Amino acid sequence: MDTELVATLTEAEVTRRRFTVTELLHLSKIGFLGNDERVELIRGEIVEMSPINVAHASTVSRLVSLLFRSFGDRVILSVQNPVQLDDETLLQPDIAVLKPQDDYYSRRHPDPEAVLLLIEVSDTTLLYDRRVKRKLYGAAGIIEYWIVDLPNRRIEVYTKPRQDGYRIVTQYAPGETISPLAFPDVALNVDEVLGK
Repeated sequence: MDTELVATLTEAEVTRRRFTVTELLHLSKIGFLGNDERVELIRGEIVEMSPINVAHASTVSRLVSLLFRSFGDRVILSVQNPVQLDDETLLQPDIAVLKPQDDYYSRRHPDPEAVLLLIEVSDTTLLYDRRVKRKLYGAAGIIEYWIVDLPNRRIEVYTKPRQDGYRIVTQYAPGETISPLAFPDVALNVDEVLGK
């Protein structure tokens, strides 16, 4: 597509086809979206997710291990699985720490009420996780959101949700410990989360 056409489409008012979560799941079921296609639904628009690189995958695995040891069966750890914020938003956070449920959310994806903590591991997606996902999670009332910032080797903790994101952000550096709001008895070492 030439740049003039792209500029015209960007400036012109165009009608966009928005989707609901139900429609997106149906498109996936009928094969419109490939099995290996990683997408999220954000306010009705289908957005492709970034590929997962080695540092990202390693950090997610390390975090899952730390969280499992820390929480045991007090929670359900959901890894890169959907969380439905509303009828038009279905995201796949790297880790969702969920309230226990006997059926493990087999009837529908977890909603904001089910979420105790959401964690995104950020390398190439740092601005997206800060600007887009932070606002979505806060507006949905997710009580706590962490960004594991790999390039800057720190963890950003967002609390006190509000419509435009979160009221409070706290940064944790190597050498410090962090405790989730839902589990003040658990202290995670930032060095362990970030790895070497």
